[in-house]
Amino acid sequence: MTRLRILMVPVLVAAMALPAAAEKLSLAEISTYLDDLRRGEGQFTQVNADGTISTGRLYLKRPGRVRFEYDAPEEALVVADGDTVGIVDPRSNEKQGYPLHRTPLKIILANTVDLTRERMVVGHASDGVTTTVRAQDPDHPEYGSIDLVFTGDPVELRQWVINDANGSSTTVILGDLRRDVRLDDEQFVIPGTRTNRIDP
Repeated sequence: MTRLRILMVPVLVAAMALPAAAEKLSLAEISTYLDDLRRGEGQFTQVNADGTISTGRLYLKRPGRVRFEYDAPEEALVVADGDTVGIVDPRSNEKQGYPLHRTPLKIILANTVDLTRERMVVGHASDGVTTTVRAQDPDHPEYGSIDLVFTGDPVELRQWVINDANGSSTTVILGDLRRDVRLDDEQFVIPGTRTNRIDP
């Protein structure tokens, strides 16, 4: 499902000016940045596997919690509450849930992020402007992977790409991300008490 992929493989900014050149960021630098990113809020643009584009607002509260509010006409909602990723489609009143630990999103929502862990990072490259890291669950590579794209000086997460087991990719581009904002725990409660959870 497309909306699940966004989370699973996490996406961020709309057209931002990038620095002219930069050294490749180390895994230690990136891990420190992600570890310090406890709370955030900002706009996102999502490029789906079929080429369609969605926009909305995201709220992040680590560990384990993120909320994607989609703009019209979708007006869908995706919420990770620390255990489950819930997907709510108001047009059909359909709700589904997926275990967070089975998605690549859990890598950046963990309480402690350590990309230097053995076999977690399977790609680490720089084009002279951005640094891209591909990470996966070292114990369950079949859950897919997430590509994280950063700029440096200061280190900033610009986008992520979720790559699923079927070879499809969904990109989330982040706009300006306001950090250390106050977020209520209620924002990360999946609406309704009977979410149809799916354990793939």
